[in-house]
Amino acid sequence: MSTHRPTVPPPLVVAASLVAVEGLVLVGYAVLELVSTSGDRVALGVTTALFFAAYGVLLLAAAWAVSHGRSWARSPIVLAQLIQLGVAWGFRGGDTTVVAVVLALVAAVVLVGLLAPVSVAALAEHDQDRGPDAS
Repeated sequence: MSTHRPTVPPPLVVAASLVAVEGLVLVGYAVLELVSTSGDRVALGVTTALFFAAYGVLLLAAAWAVSHGRSWARSPIVLAQLIQLGVAWGFRGGDTTVVAVVLALVAAVVLVGLLAPVSVAALAEHDQDRGPDAS
């Protein structure tokens, strides 16, 4: 097993950092949802909080994994960014236009950073260093 750890290119660091922020925001939203749950909507509040907590934790795990060269984490991150672009589209117009622009810009920056040739090469290099049987 090699002790050489490939360097993480800046676009991949930026993408992973933004995904980590997204994950933290989602976990924070889950906590706020749980705290604001009232007696007449307990089931809805708890399930919504659990969903956003799980989504946030998945993004945090994927951000950590991709920043450590695990190429499998690219797929859930790309899916999350595509979902985020759809959410941004839904927020366009009116008072929520700023939210739409921020969501779309963050998703675009993450996608560009994650799919940049230098990022793809770094993840492929790490996979080659680990060998075919490594997980």
